[in-house]
This record gives sequence, C-alpha cells and structure tokens, in this order.
Amino acid sequence: MRIDIDTYHEIINTLTRNKSRSFLTGFGVFWGVFMLIFLIGGGQGLKEMLQQNFAGFATNTAMVWTQTTTKAYKGFRKGRSFLMTEKDMERLRHSVPELDIITPLMFGGVKTAVNGEHTFSAHVSGVNHDYANVYSPIIFYGRYLNEMDVREGRKVCVLGKQVYKKLFPNGGNPCGQRIRVDSTYYQVVGVDYKGGNGINVNGRADEQLTIPYTVFRKTYNSGDQIHSLAVTGRPGVVMSTLTDRMRAVIARAHSVDPTDEKAVTVFNTEVLFAMLENLFDGVNFLIWLVGIGTLLAGAIGVSNIMMVTVKERTTEIGIRRAIGATPTMILSQIISESILLTAVAGMSGILFGVALLQMIEMANTTDGILQAHFQVGFWTAIAAAALLSLLGGLAGLAPAWRAMSIKPVDAMRDE
Repeated sequence: MRIDIDTYHEIINTLTRNKSRSFLTGFGVFWGVFMLIFLIGGGQGLKEMLQQNFAGFATNTAMVWTQTTTKAYKGFRKGRSFLMTEKDMERLRHSVPELDIITPLMFGGVKTAVNGEHTFSAHVSGVNHDYANVYSPIIFYGRYLNEMDVREGRKVCVLGKQVYKKLFPNGGNPCGQRIRVDSTYYQVVGVDYKGGNGINVNGRADEQLTIPYTVFRKTYNSGDQIHSLAVTGRPGVVMSTLTDRMRAVIARAHSVDPTDEKAVTVFNTEVLFAMLENLFDGVNFLIWLVGIGTLLAGAIGVSNIMMVTVKERTTEIGIRRAIGATPTMILSQIISESILLTAVAGMSGILFGVALLQMIEMANTTDGILQAHFQVGFWTAIAAAALLSLLGGLAGLAPAWRAMSIKPVDAMRDE
C-alpha cells in the first residue's frame, strides 16, 4: 500500500475541513493518553517517595525491644518491666544462626545540642558501626560512624538534617567542628540527610544526633543494658520464620513467657514492605485500567466521527470509485485519516504529560537532591505510541469497510 504526498495533503485537508469536529474528536484521544502517561509517571513518583521513606531499613530487618509483661510466668506476676543486656546478643548469635547482623541501639531521649548561640532539641542515639548495614544513611557531608569510633570510644557524632540546619544555619561543611550536648563536647564527623518520614527509631531521622554506642554507655551510665536490637537475616532467610525463636531466646533468659508478644516485641519490616508492594500492585492495575479505558473511549469517538465523515463523503467516494479508485485505495485513505488524527492527538498528550511530570519532578527537588522520579520509562512511551497506532487503525477500520462497500451507482443517487 503506497501513499504519496498528494494523498497526505488530501488527508490533512479532509481533517482540517471541519476544525472544530476534528479538534474535539482528537481531544478525547489526547486526554486519554495524557491521563495514562500522567497516572503512570505520578504513580511511579509516589511509589519512590514511599520507598524512600521506608528505605532506611533493609527489607530483611527486624527490630526487637522489651515492654511490660502481660503474662505471669515462673512465679513472676504480669506487669514486670525489664531490659535486654549485651549477653542477649550472644544468645541470639548462638541460638539463631540464620541471623547476619545483630546490633544494639541506645536511646538517650531529647537533649539540647548547642553550637555557639544556636541550639536544637535533638534525639540522641547510641549505635554500633554496623548499624549502617541495617539503616542506610544518606551522607551529605563527611562519613558515618566507623569501627574505630566505637572501639576507641571517640566523642564524635553524626547530625540529622534538621539538627545540622539549626546548629549551622549558615551552611557549609560542619565536619571537624565541635558541638555540646549536655556537658559533653562531640566532634561532628558527618551529616545524614535521611528524611524524617517513614520508619523512625527514637524520633524522626532528621532530628537525630548519633554517637558511638560505647560513648553512650559511659556518658549516660547505662551499664550493659540495651534498649533495642536491630537484626538482619542472612541472604535467602525469611525473617518471619525467625520471629518466634528470637522472642523465645530473649524471653527465657529473663524469665518471661516466650508467648508474650508484647513483653518481647519483634517488629518485622518484611511484612511492611510486602504490604507496600501489594498496595502499589493494586494502584498500578487501577492506573492502567483507568488510562486504557479513557483511551478506548477516545478511540471510539474517533471511529464514530469517521463514520460521520464517510457518510458525508458518500458522493465523493462514489465518484472516486467511478474514475478508477480501487477498494484498497479507499480503505487505506480512511484508515490513514484515522491513524493521523489519533497519532497527532496522542503524541500531543504524551508530550504534555511528560512536560507536566517534569515540572512536578523539579518541584520535588530539595537541596539539590531529587526526591523522586515522576517520569515514564522510554519503553513505556514507545508502548503508548504503538498502542496509539493500533487504536487508530482499529478506529478507522469500520468506517473504511463502510466506505469500501459503497457502489458508484448508489453513491451517485445519494443526496
């Protein structure tokens, strides 16, 4: 099937003969494609934003902490409070070999951090160096705590984003400078730009002031007590299968009922991430359902308007048949008109959707850091373009068959 330049001119003249009708028909396709692209890109951006909020922890992480007992056990009445100790880490390593990292967390509550005239009420935490393998910091300046900081008991700290901005309002690299918390001075070695939403331990992540675990014990005289444990499973291990065993190991060591889930609380992030994935699977299905439904409605509108066009051009088509136009030529012209109208409207919808998503993406850039990608992938755009071509051809198929079936004699009688 060959279409020369004159045929294209004729197709364009036909579509522009009734500009209002062509515009309104094309707008249906434009809006359908725009909705599909915008919903896909917007859904991807929202998913990234939520994933960033929960990305502070590995997917195979569990947090363990103790609360008041709710069950009597071995002569002890319920309502008893207790704390884990450093020996519990060794017990878990010995009894649950499937665990990879077992690291302590200490919570000092809200303390006033001071830098000259600037102060901020920060949440002080004491962690081990391997906590970075559980919680992934976003280091903007400097570094995170390392093994030497913990082993030698160095008085160093990592500031959360809000702590840094309040204590150093003029900006710049604060590493090497000293701040005071209570009566102790700490040297700043890093700034963590992790956001404050999502999973937070001991307050918002951006309001944290983190010091080595060994320094915390000496400063706040906590002895061998541990406020919480962060653990990760080895590759391929499902954390939910270890929850009861971890609880039992710690509970028995402190004469607590192993079935008392509140006394030894184990928060498994695996469940949270699974819920998040299921949520976005449903959202993506809804996005494609709404987008493709709107697009099909636009394509049906194109088909209907082409039917009207064929009806109006019955005499013209009859004359063309009479002077030698073959049914294939009539078929190709009507389908080409439909594809062109659909393609122009659809590509305009793609461009408008991408431009709007780009503006939203620029608006979600903070401190030079892109928060989320509100864009569609290259192959998604290619698939949308291919879908447009297919729908354009299908939309013009029924009108084209109607035009091809017109007999010259019948067309001449049509008024």
